[in-house]
Formats: sequence, structure tokens, C-alpha cells
Amino acid sequence: MNRVCLVGRLTAKPELRYTGSNVPYTRFSLAVNRTFNNAQGERQADFINIVVWRRQAENVANYLDKGSQVSIEGRIQTGSYTANDGSRRYTTDVVADNIQFLDSRRQNQNDARVNNQTPYDYEDAPANTTMNDVDIDDDPFADFGDNVSIDDNFLE
Repeated sequence: MNRVCLVGRLTAKPELRYTGSNVPYTRFSLAVNRTFNNAQGERQADFINIVVWRRQAENVANYLDKGSQVSIEGRIQTGSYTANDGSRRYTTDVVADNIQFLDSRRQNQNDARVNNQTPYDYEDAPANTTMNDVDIDDDPFADFGDNVSIDDNFLE
């Protein structure tokens, strides 16, 4: 079985691109905190390459920004290519099947104001806009101003 579940923050604003046959996709890196501290007592993160296709790619590019927190389910895909210098390069990506936006509406608006951007209001989205076949208005985090903390150490 090849399944991956990740929760993390985007390291940069995703950029929407299109294949030669006009299929939308986006690539971005997700910073995922490790569940333990290093020898200096600091928490480290892994930076994982994510690929998203079609309508989800459009939604990710339109509604997420650097620092947005997301939950991703997908599969690991490996590949290789020959670089310009003739060397063989290997790649590992997570191909996302399911993306959940975890930031609240209020947090997204506050972040946009801090960065001098026009805040995106979920109510302005077209009625048929969905994230993983769930209407944005059904977002369980929409009424909360705080981020949701998902921590493996909650019992300690």
C-alpha cells in the first residue's frame, strides 16, 4: 500500500502551470514538523515536494499562500531524469489526492492584511467551488480564529 498523510505549511505561494495538453498542475514544498526535538532541544522540519493536479491544483493556487496550513493525503511517486550535465537525477514527490485547508477564514484574512494583500473571503467564492468535493462553507474551522494544533505529544 502506498499512502501518505501529512500536515504542514507551504514554504512558498504555489504557482499554477499547465502541461502540453493543457492539464493544470502545481508543485510546492510542504514543511512538516518532526515529532521530536534535536540534541539542542529544537524542533526540526522536513521539506516534502508535493504535486497537485487538475481542479485541486487550481484551488491550491487560488486560495493558498506561503505559510498556509494544509492536510494532504496522497501517494509517493519516484522518478528520474538526465540533467543537462549528463548526470542521472532521482526525484521523490507526494502526489496529492486529497487536500484539506486547515487555516481558518479569519486567520487567512489577518495574514493577508499583514502582508498588504487583499484578503480572500470564502463567501466570494463561486457556489460550486469545492475543496476535495466539500463545499468551502462546510469548513469546520471557519468559525475559529486559532490554528488547530495537531501534536503527537498531547498525552505527555
